[in-house]
Amino acid sequence: MDPRVREHASLLVHEALELEEGDDVVIKAPPVAEDLVVTLHEVIGDVGANPVAQYTNRGGRAIRAYLRAHDDEFDTPDHEMALVEAADAHVHIRGHENVTEKSDVDPEQSSAWEQAQRPILNERLTDNWTLTQYPAPANAQLAEMSTEGYENFVWDAVNKDWDEQHEFQQQMVEILDPAEEVRIVSGDTTDVTMSVAGNHTINDTCTNNVPGGEVFTAPQPDSVEGEVLFDKPLYHQGREVLDAYVKFKDGEIVDHSAGKNEDVLTEVLNTDDGARRLGELGIGMNRDIDQFTYNMLFDEKMGDTVHMAVGRAYDANVGEGNEQNQSAVHVDMIVDMSEDSYIEVDGEVVQRDGTFKFEDGFEG
Repeated sequence: MDPRVREHASLLVHEALELEEGDDVVIKAPPVAEDLVVTLHEVIGDVGANPVAQYTNRGGRAIRAYLRAHDDEFDTPDHEMALVEAADAHVHIRGHENVTEKSDVDPEQSSAWEQAQRPILNERLTDNWTLTQYPAPANAQLAEMSTEGYENFVWDAVNKDWDEQHEFQQQMVEILDPAEEVRIVSGDTTDVTMSVAGNHTINDTCTNNVPGGEVFTAPQPDSVEGEVLFDKPLYHQGREVLDAYVKFKDGEIVDHSAGKNEDVLTEVLNTDDGARRLGELGIGMNRDIDQFTYNMLFDEKMGDTVHMAVGRAYDANVGEGNEQNQSAVHVDMIVDMSEDSYIEVDGEVVQRDGTFKFEDGFEG
């Protein structure tokens, strides 16, 4: 087995989750990630914790078969909820045998199922959890890379000096955390402002997302004004959405369009009331992720991007007394900030054309 798999597993157990003896751990993974699951069992065994594995994939053949066959309302499954409630920690591994497996599932059906799964997700997010990627061949194909090249890409992004990355990102946290207002401008197509007053900025390196490489906060739900063109593709439910556009008024999306698969974007926004508001503003800062791969876990961390998520806001971002946006979905979309773009915090430009004010080459 590739030694980088064990390094990946050790990172998840010892750094991301910091597991202890006696912890009950649920591993949710696709069959293609078996090498990582096996190695996780070994490392978890060394710690003295207790693993149980669910071989499933939210974008795989089994879920497709279920969603196409089910013709009634979806209920939240009590037995799955019981497992999540009983666990102390969760590892969620992504990896695909076919990234377009759910492309022929009705988007309304997918949205209804996601809504029924919401209580389980909310319960999981109250625990110790981490999300990561296994370098599966289908994901390599989507990224237009060889299998070996994609393995190198994933493990170079995952197995790195996270202390150094944390220090780099902390410079942006110290700018954003005390801020009142943020403005994002990119070309003639994106100009949006939002209040982040009283909310918390998270330095994401090697905890919930592996790889990390972003700082993120939550806008106050009613404060978002302006328009955004997400000029990086969104890959959702096995379908590619291009040039997603949204317009905000009083925090709510009042108009939207897309150059391709607009119906997918529409179904996301129609999931519930919270899906038409922003739950996250994230700023990519991982310079080792320098290639777009149609994988949000990596793409949102690119150093020349910002991303905004419609839907649920994370508990950790929301300050005391501030409103938390609630939704069954949390869907990230990306704006390229490498050219003719800037981030403004309380009237000061802190990034221009992808370069931060604390990096060489910044021109305010």
